[in-house]
Amino acid sequence: MDGKRTSNPAYDPDKFNDFLRGNKAVVCALSASYVSTFAGYPLDSIKSRLQTTKTRITVPKLAALVYREEGIMGFYRGLWIPLMTISFVRAASFTIYSETKEYCSKNNMLCRDSVIDASLTGGISGAMSGALISFGSAPFELVKVRRQLEYAIAHSKGVSMVKPPSTLEAVKDIYRTNGLGGLYTGFRLHFVRDTTGTALYFLEYDGMRHLLGRRRSGEQGATPSWLPIHPSLVPFVCGSLAGVTSWALIYPLDVVKTKVQQRALAGERYRGPWETLHRLVRGPDPNAPKSIPSGMTRIYRGLGVSALRSITTHGLLWTLFDMTAQYIDNLPPSSSED
Repeated sequence: MDGKRTSNPAYDPDKFNDFLRGNKAVVCALSASYVSTFAGYPLDSIKSRLQTTKTRITVPKLAALVYREEGIMGFYRGLWIPLMTISFVRAASFTIYSETKEYCSKNNMLCRDSVIDASLTGGISGAMSGALISFGSAPFELVKVRRQLEYAIAHSKGVSMVKPPSTLEAVKDIYRTNGLGGLYTGFRLHFVRDTTGTALYFLEYDGMRHLLGRRRSGEQGATPSWLPIHPSLVPFVCGSLAGVTSWALIYPLDVVKTKVQQRALAGERYRGPWETLHRLVRGPDPNAPKSIPSGMTRIYRGLGVSALRSITTHGLLWTLFDMTAQYIDNLPPSSSED
């Protein structure tokens, strides 16, 4: 037996490469998600504040206000929550998405080489992924919103906050106030948002990737002549466009969800989704003149920064995902020993 291969029994490159190949979706999702989440989190934090503020304020002014009152850490408040849960959410999401597509392929479902079949397969797989993942991600999403809106919630309660509570203290406060079920405040809206949003996201991504030259087997072919970009940029372009457009479609639902959760966390009277949406469109003053355009502007407050966040996070996510996948695909085959 070759001495070089047994000099370090703790590390076997063949076994390690086999592990990477056997867990390709998980490894790709994890490595890409950590980087993209960290890069886009400050924009996500600003987005939550824009959605809940009652006064008109520009993104630069809000960013300056957050920095002045909370420092640089104010933009990363609650960051460890998505970082800690990303191992579950992203890995499970991409695994369910990949397995559902594999199931369709094995059972000869939607397997034609057409953009319609590619899109529908992605949409069905995304809906399955979003629906199942929402049960595990809802409590973490609620705590993240709580951490991001600590000062706004304290103001609603009439409490002067000197030092915001830690994440663990925030979880304890939610549990102490509403029990275990309190961690699922706004779950129905969260479920609908994640199921619909993830379905749209993967439907658009797979459809665009097919149009831009990806074969149904997964390999990237030549890009069409009407889009003269390098094939390596295709994941970033498709990921960014799918992230922005799918998020824009479900953005009003996300605003309503955040408002409902904020009121619940502040102990204010419950308002249902339709009442919340109506007040967002009409404004808090029932005697104010109707203004649908301004109301729609209020609903889409923060969409610009969300679009920038989507371009950053989803573009990086798919670029790094594909880079990692190519690295694993190009690993040397395992050598057999006699």
